[in-house]
Amino acid sequence: METTGAFRGLICTACGAATDSTADRCPDCGGVLVGDYDGPDLTPADLPDTSGPGRYEPLRPFPQDATVTLGEGATPMVPVPDLADELGVDSVYVKDEGRNPTASLDDRKLSLSVTAAAQRGAERVVTSSTGNGAQANAAYAARAGIESKGFVPSRCPFLNKAMVNVHGGDMRVVEGRYDDAVSAFDDEVAEAADGWVPVAPGHPFRIEGAKSVAFETADDLDWTAPDAVVHPTGHGETLVGLEHGFRAAADSGLTDSTPRIYAAQPDSTAAVADAAREGASEPAAIEHPDTIVGPLEVPDPAAGAAALDSLDRSGGNGVAVSDKDILAGAVDGCEMGPETGATGGTAIAGARALAEEGAFDDTDVVVLVNPVAGSKEADLLRSHLMSQGI
Repeated sequence: METTGAFRGLICTACGAATDSTADRCPDCGGVLVGDYDGPDLTPADLPDTSGPGRYEPLRPFPQDATVTLGEGATPMVPVPDLADELGVDSVYVKDEGRNPTASLDDRKLSLSVTAAAQRGAERVVTSSTGNGAQANAAYAARAGIESKGFVPSRCPFLNKAMVNVHGGDMRVVEGRYDDAVSAFDDEVAEAADGWVPVAPGHPFRIEGAKSVAFETADDLDWTAPDAVVHPTGHGETLVGLEHGFRAAADSGLTDSTPRIYAAQPDSTAAVADAAREGASEPAAIEHPDTIVGPLEVPDPAAGAAALDSLDRSGGNGVAVSDKDILAGAVDGCEMGPETGATGGTAIAGARALAEEGAFDDTDVVVLVNPVAGSKEADLLRSHLMSQGI
């Protein structure tokens, strides 16, 4: 692989074993892998004078000119003063990941995982997905000139299904919910020919891609880490990326602190949040998940144990909120800040619940991650408003 000088390979978050860059999971224990680096000492002046993830090349696995990219990143940090007043904190910002090329944070993650797969000689990159990951996978595979296939549940939004095909990707729509799509994915990959490379949730380079959210957030705050970050959580891989990203920035000398990180989830599918609050080392699979927030309806998080470790190290926690509060948060978010769908509304509802619990100080700078463009989830918001007679 063509990697940066600082990147040494992958290391297991569970047992600490080092492995090469072609592994998807730890060959020793099956744990989640993350990048291992010779951490350079940096100042902001040492970073390339550019925008987007390429600015943080010294902290990333691949040189920017070797990365499959569609111009992801450089998303805005939007101040939301009305919400800051409501929560009783110094300031609130929304990191609006809906501004990415396919309108979700998954673009950052699939950029690097497709890059890694292409460098391995992949003929086809494949993933299970609730929808947005399959769309991003198809887009980045098309950019790399390789084939793609997504395995999605039948309830996956039509927009995602359509755009997978528009990008030239293959798709298998599996009757049922997300765990049914995962089963179909596992069965087909097990029988696949050489040249198929999985880039499914929990993939190490998806986590590496998520780290750029942390780098940009600190950069946007003049290299001062926020006090708290609230992230709507499905598989937990972005939580791992955020924590490792903020820690890498601090270890390199770019920042002098790291934030508390909170996992916000719908209460019917709160595997990570519930485990965090109970002090468990692994999340228990949800037997019957049922939430209107499709991207977060993940019964068995692929990076769950690693996410819990990251939450614990950051000093954060989990928070579970109702679909009703999530929809209210989404609508209020659209009125106070950038367009927010149900997924982003989970962060707003979560922040409100955390504030009621006393999780924030009045001097805190709080960042909420909006992982998906509100326009991707417009039908949910419209139905919610119609139910209120609006």
